Amino acid sequence: MSLLRVESLRTSLEGASGAVRAVDDVSFEIAAGETFALLGESGCGKSMTALSMMRLLPDAGSIAGGRVMLNGRDLLALPEAEMRTVRGREMAMIFQEPATSLNPVLTVGRQIGEVLARHTPLRGAAARRRSVELIEAVGIPDAARRLDEFPFQFSGGMKQRVMIAMALAGDPALLIADEPTTALDVTIQAQVLEQLGALQRSRGMGMLLITHDLGIVAQLAQRVGVMYAGELVEVAAQEVFFAAPRHPYAQKLFAALPLPERRGRALETIPGSVPLLNRPFAGCRFVERCAQAWPRCREEPPAWHAAAAGQAVRCHLYDRASGLRHRESGVPVQASDTRCCAAGPSLPVGSGQEAGAALLEVSDLRVHFPIRRGVLRRTVGQVRAVDGVSLGLTSGRTLALVGESGCGKTTAGKAILQLIEPTAGSVRYRGNELTALSAARLRALRGEMQIVFQDPYASLDPRMRVGDIIEEGMAALGTAAATAQRERRTAELLERVGLSADMRGRYPHEFSGGQRQRIAIARALAVAPRLLVCDEPTSALDVSVQAQILNLLKELQISLGLAYLFITHNIAVVEYLAQAVAVMYLGRIVERGSVEEVLGSPQHPYTQALLSAVPRLDAAQRREVIVLGGDMPSPARPPAGCHFHPRCPRAMPQCAARYPDETLLGATHAVRCFLHG
Repeated sequence: MSLLRVESLRTSLEGASGAVRAVDDVSFEIAAGETFALLGESGCGKSMTALSMMRLLPDAGSIAGGRVMLNGRDLLALPEAEMRTVRGREMAMIFQEPATSLNPVLTVGRQIGEVLARHTPLRGAAARRRSVELIEAVGIPDAARRLDEFPFQFSGGMKQRVMIAMALAGDPALLIADEPTTALDVTIQAQVLEQLGALQRSRGMGMLLITHDLGIVAQLAQRVGVMYAGELVEVAAQEVFFAAPRHPYAQKLFAALPLPERRGRALETIPGSVPLLNRPFAGCRFVERCAQAWPRCREEPPAWHAAAAGQAVRCHLYDRASGLRHRESGVPVQASDTRCCAAGPSLPVGSGQEAGAALLEVSDLRVHFPIRRGVLRRTVGQVRAVDGVSLGLTSGRTLALVGESGCGKTTAGKAILQLIEPTAGSVRYRGNELTALSAARLRALRGEMQIVFQDPYASLDPRMRVGDIIEEGMAALGTAAATAQRERRTAELLERVGLSADMRGRYPHEFSGGQRQRIAIARALAVAPRLLVCDEPTSALDVSVQAQILNLLKELQISLGLAYLFITHNIAVVEYLAQAVAVMYLGRIVERGSVEEVLGSPQHPYTQALLSAVPRLDAAQRREVIVLGGDMPSPARPPAGCHFHPRCPRAMPQCAARYPDETLLGATHAVRCFLHG
């Protein structure tokens, strides 16, 4: 008997333009001890499915039909008072954003205690002992002390683990994890996934895992469901699904992944976007974006068909009769493996790989922020955000700067562009020492150095139209003085980044996340830069939208000779896009070299741990995960000696005594570690 059985679940949301069918006829099962993963783009209905199961819909939402059977009991038929007992006790949910899910004015211990008081007989000292056990179980050290701290005193990874502890406090039979690692670094992600897997195995819980990361699905799930436009389109065992995804949408998701073997090719993309769900559909919902569509797809909704043992697909291509006739017409029907869709168009020879003229040279860059206290605001310390960074970049190439959140990557990028005044060090751009230039001379070079920020919605003025946003830089720097010239340039840029020129009159909120990022890139290109700092430009995007942005960046680099300083913690993107990589830890670069050297043969223990934590689709490519203890130390109080030694599994006595010098392992490969001194 299944632990959970969802039958024909339908959920609608009332909007200004009518009812939106966010979840439409969704059915699946989860057994005890099994992990079922829901995949799909943003807006396809994954989270709304989970909220419907928990009966936590927004005010405008309502369940239009179906059943949610948990241990044989229909949750949708329970009164709200009884449902409050089910939440937390029989099924619990880890929400996507812990910072907004935890109460900022209550201590962590108080919040876990509330769950225990609601669902267990534990009170007082017994409840505190249980809270300590839960905090320790999710890997948070010094649990007794940290129970009395507030959420703002925890890092992002720690807050996510507190959310897991709260979800487990009632010992639920089913755990719903909604994008539990989206905002986490790979090292913290590895810790959270390891904890989730271990706790699930020890407790025999069922788990509904909601994610768009195929690597995490390959690591954790036993079965997979692919959602598109409010409905499931494919359900399969994990091994079967990763060997041969059958639905055209699932195949496109695999083809959009930035794998190393696709470095010389453009990634496959999915044209268009998820359709609006406030209208009826005559046929398949994917038809407008599907390269394998045929007339029947527009006229008749597809039924479920068995594609292989343990694999079902909602697609006309797998109808035994009509699908066979369509196959005979010459249109490909299915993939033999996940590499079938890898053949995107080849990029021009070189693809921006050849080194051009030296463009940027950074030497011993430091950015220290003073810590001020007292009535007189005296300086009592320094936050060493960037503490001696040296790197170089040539025209037409990409240098990836990788590391955990808080290591100083973004601060280094802003200091290089002089958006933050460096404390010390040298930044030479085309032979000009930027730190010594006057404001007037620096302004003259601004057009050549631009930045694309991580969150395009926050960096685009919501009160300005897109055309005005793109023209603003040209007007400020005088690169296009005439209004007509700026308008022509804006229209060209919008077309260049894959948007329409007639979109110039819209506001940022009228665009999707991927489109807003394209607008941010167009704004940066408006003043004809030669150096572009890209600060996590794809971190919040679905894999299909990420492929569009990566293709755009590669094409622009090839045609314009742009140099990119690409700040990211996504190793897959580094493998696909970059030629060189520098690994940063607590304000310093600990290893640098070509992508092949650093990612193929990492020498610093931190780099090794970073790469081991990256989820891989292919089991043969997975490394044994090196789980680092604790979190990165505070840059206000860095450890003596090597900054990494408190977390390093190979630390030696000399590591605590002094910081290691840089050791050259080859012409371009260098590392700061006593293991190679």
